[in-house]
Amino acid sequence: MPRSAIPRHAPLASAAEARSGYVVEVRDANVTLGGRVIWTHVNASIAPGEFVAILGPNGVGKSTLLKAILGLLPLSAGSVTWAEDVDRRAIGYLPQRRSFDASLRVRGLDVVRLGVDGDRWGLPLPGRRSRATARRVHELVDLVGAGGYAHRPIGELSGGEQQRLLIAQALARRPRLLMLDEPLDSLDLPNQASVAALISRICRDEDVAVIMVAHDVNPILGYLDRVIYLGHGGAVSGAPREVITSETLTALYDTPIEVLTTADGRLVVVGQPEAPAHHTDRHAPDGHAHHDGRHDQDQHRSRRSRSR
Repeated sequence: MPRSAIPRHAPLASAAEARSGYVVEVRDANVTLGGRVIWTHVNASIAPGEFVAILGPNGVGKSTLLKAILGLLPLSAGSVTWAEDVDRRAIGYLPQRRSFDASLRVRGLDVVRLGVDGDRWGLPLPGRRSRATARRVHELVDLVGAGGYAHRPIGELSGGEQQRLLIAQALARRPRLLMLDEPLDSLDLPNQASVAALISRICRDEDVAVIMVAHDVNPILGYLDRVIYLGHGGAVSGAPREVITSETLTALYDTPIEVLTTADGRLVVVGQPEAPAHHTDRHAPDGHAHHDGRHDQDQHRSRRSRSR
């Protein structure tokens, strides 16, 4: 769909949208992979403590945008600019959800610890550094509310519990920016809601900017400060109520989408196409295989039954 099909009242992101105090700024960015134009003219400015979602139909390059910001994929045009006080080596990054074998005996605490001292080899030696590491690990576990199960093997935990510990690991180096690639994927609705609330709290309390790729906007819509919608080569960006309208989303998805307002003023997106059980579009251009959420839930139920 040409960009002209996007309603003109929808705020096309522009360099003028940038503001002082940004953590990272994307200006007029284009990406081409294998001779195929993935998207063009993407602009966004992410401020400290801001919760931003990258949204859009399957196959439009949401994860590609995340990787381009990280510098893992080259831009064919445009630029990504970081604030001078941001240490890019310490950016928190959580790729698309990993599954842990049920027999894995590594504790949740140890997974978090890898984020703190995973670049050091050998067994931890007693002393100030070891005590500081242990203190930081427990701080992170408390931050994500995982104290009740962090001592258990990661393979025995539910998808939501595992995701909280992985978020703790990504926060280990006190990043200014946390980048999450579909962290709610394959989680049931209660876990989607609790993890979304956790991410929002981290934004506010820790003053960490978050850029999150999501398939379904509804679980996170009430927490978002800004959205970046990708669709058919173009991009629409702005505050949720400016961008998330029936007209704009219908044009982006090329299928009827209705945005409703509930009695308490919340927005709800109706008619958004469901993702297939196996997201084959992840292999191009976003490049990651995807697991069926029902499979993860069935595995968890079987693990629980064995543990009884």
